[in-house]
Amino acid sequence: MLTIISLVLFMMIFGKLLVLALKVGWGILKVSVFLIFLPVIVLSLIFGGMIFLALPIILIAGIAGTAVGA
Repeated sequence: MLTIISLVLFMMIFGKLLVLALKVGWGILKVSVFLIFLPVIVLSLIFGGMIFLALPIILIAGIAGTAVGA
């Protein structure tokens, strides 16, 4: 009986830690994409001569950044 209770409590704690790890990982991924990958992609589009693709990406990122308050 004590084994079952301890296994249930272990699974509850493990589940909460797994959810927390996923939330932290998702937050780090969003920050890294916004600060590192998006500027690199936009600059490569500008230098590659595809300003017609880079301009809408810049506008959408700017609107999203001001809407969120970043």
